[in-house]
Amino acid sequence: MNALARVQRKVRGYISLRSRHMAVTAALASALLLVESALILPAGSALSPPRKILTGWIPYYSTSTSLTSAVLNGDLVQEVMPFWYTLKSESKISDLYTPANPSIPMSLPMGVMKDSGFKVIPTITDGTSKAVLAGLLARSTIRTVMVNSIVNLVVRNNFDGIDLDFEGFAFVDGSASWNATQPNWVLFVKELSAALHSENRLLSITTPVLFDPTAGKKGYYIYDWASIAPVIDRLRIMTYDYSTATPGPIGPLNWIEESLKYAVSVVPASKIFIGVAGYGRDWVTKVTGSCPSSVASAVSTKAKAATFVMRDAANLAATYGAKPSYHTTFAEVNFTYQKIYNGTTSSGLATSCTATRVAWFQDSRAYAARAKLVAKYHIGGITAWTLGMEDTTATESVRQVAQSIAPDAITSEMVVDKATVAYGDAVFVAGHFQLSDKEPVAGLTVRVQIRRNGESEWQEILEAVTDEQGSVIVPLLLSRTTSVRMLSDATWERLASTSQEIMILVSRSIDIAPPTSAKVGELFAIAGAVQPQEEGVSLSLEKLVLGSWRQIGTPVVTDATGAFSLSVTENARGVGRYRVKAAGDERMQGSDSSTFSIVVY
Repeated sequence: MNALARVQRKVRGYISLRSRHMAVTAALASALLLVESALILPAGSALSPPRKILTGWIPYYSTSTSLTSAVLNGDLVQEVMPFWYTLKSESKISDLYTPANPSIPMSLPMGVMKDSGFKVIPTITDGTSKAVLAGLLARSTIRTVMVNSIVNLVVRNNFDGIDLDFEGFAFVDGSASWNATQPNWVLFVKELSAALHSENRLLSITTPVLFDPTAGKKGYYIYDWASIAPVIDRLRIMTYDYSTATPGPIGPLNWIEESLKYAVSVVPASKIFIGVAGYGRDWVTKVTGSCPSSVASAVSTKAKAATFVMRDAANLAATYGAKPSYHTTFAEVNFTYQKIYNGTTSSGLATSCTATRVAWFQDSRAYAARAKLVAKYHIGGITAWTLGMEDTTATESVRQVAQSIAPDAITSEMVVDKATVAYGDAVFVAGHFQLSDKEPVAGLTVRVQIRRNGESEWQEILEAVTDEQGSVIVPLLLSRTTSVRMLSDATWERLASTSQEIMILVSRSIDIAPPTSAKVGELFAIAGAVQPQEEGVSLSLEKLVLGSWRQIGTPVVTDATGAFSLSVTENARGVGRYRVKAAGDERMQGSDSSTFSIVVY
C-alpha cells in the first residue's frame, strides 16, 4: 500500500469513528472528506512546490478542525505540534487528548499525521501551581526524573520530539523569581536535549518574546535564548497577545521584527519560528444605557476582551456594517462597530444598552507579511495558534510567499575517467551541479563518499568546491572495488542533492620477473608479487596458443608478502608468449600481468 492510500485509509477511519461515536455533523464530515481530496491533488501542486514554512498547534479540543487544516495545506506543512499534554509533577504528564476524545483513539490522528509526512512534536504545558515547576527544576535529582518521564513519553508513542510550553515562569511566578529560576531552566533544557538527541528526537521550546537586553525593553529573559540555542532544535516565539487589557494589535509586525532581530543574533535562524494568530480580540470601549443583567458583566469596559476566529472576522464586520481598516505598520486589521443588547434588569424590567466595540485581527495580508519575514531573516517558518482558525485566503497568501522563497532543486551528475583501475593508479571522478534551468552552481561545497564492496556504510573521504562551471574533479586512490557518490547539503536557498552511485572496479597489480630463456624439458620459474600485498591470492600461468590463452602448469597462491613463484616445463623449442593471471574476489577484480616472451631452446 502506497503512502497516499495509507493516509486515505486513516482519514476514512477517523471519519467513521467520529460518525459512529460522536454524531459528527455534516459540515465536519465534509471537511474531513476534503482532506482526501487534498491528498489526491495538494494545493499548489501544479506549480513549483512551496517551501514548507507553516507549522502550528493541533489542540486536543479541536483536533478534527486543526488536523483537517494541516492536511489540506500539507504542501506547506512539515511538522505539527499536537497540544495534548500538561505536566503535573516531576513524574506525571497528564494526557489532555483522551478525556476530550474518548471514542477516538490517539492512534488515529497520529496515523493521519504520520502518513501525511509530518513530524509530530507534541506540546507539554506547565500544569503546576505557582512556583512549583521552578522548585522542581532547582533539584538535580528531580530534573533527572522529569527528563526520563518526557523521554519515555516521546519514545513510547514514537513522537519525533517534544515541545515545551512552560509559560508559568513568565505569567504566574513573577519576575522577581527569574534570576533564581533561569540557571536551573537552562540546565534542564540541556539535560533534556542530551537525552532526546540520544534517541534521535527533537527538542522544541516555545516562549514569549525576548528583546536585546542592551535595549532596556521588557522581555521574558528568564528563557535565556542565548544559553539554550546550541542544544535546542526549534525556538517558537509567541509573537501574539501584545494587546490584551486594552484595544490594540494582536502582534504588531514592528514588535515582532524587533524580537526577531534579537533572536537571530543569538539562535541559528533556521531554528526560529514566529507566531501567527488565528484569533482576533474584541473589546468594549464604551457603553450607553443600562445593559441586561444576563450580559452586564461581559458588556463592560472593564471586562476581558471577547475572542473570535479569523475565518469569522469578515462576517462579524459585515453583520454590523463595519469597515475593516488595514494598518501597514502593524500589518493587522481593525474595525469599530456598535452592538445593541436588549433584555431585562435583575428585577425583570425591560432594558437596553449600546456597546461600542473595537476588534483587531490578522488577515491574509498579515499572514503574508509575517511569511515574508521568513524570507528576510532566513528563519525556519511561522507557527499558527492554532491551525484551523484561519480562512483559506490566509493560507493561500502564505503559499504564494512560500513558493517565491522555495529552495532551488539541484541536479548532480557524476562521471569517472575509467570504470576499472589497477591498484596504485588514480581514477578521476568529476561531478557537475546545476539548477533546474541548467544554470551551474558555483562555489558549492561537495562531499565525496565511498562505500567499499562488501560494506554497508558510506564513508566521507573529502570535500571539494565547485568551480564557475559548477564542476569539481578529484583524483582517488582506491584500495579495492568501491562505489563513489557526491553530495551537497541543503541550505536555506537550496535543496540537498545526491549524485548517482558509480562502482569503480579495482584490480591487483602484478609485478613479475620472468626469465628470458629456458631449456627444453627443464623446470623454470616465474617469480613475482601482487599489490596490495595479500596472502592467499590465487595465480596461474597462461600461454598464448593459436590465438587463445590457455592455462599451463599448476596455480599457486601468494605468501604473506604477496610473493609467488610459478613453475613450468616446456617440451618444444620456440618462442612462447605468456602472462600471469590473478583470480578475482569480492574485494578485487581479476587481473593479468603484462605479456612477456621466453625463448625455449
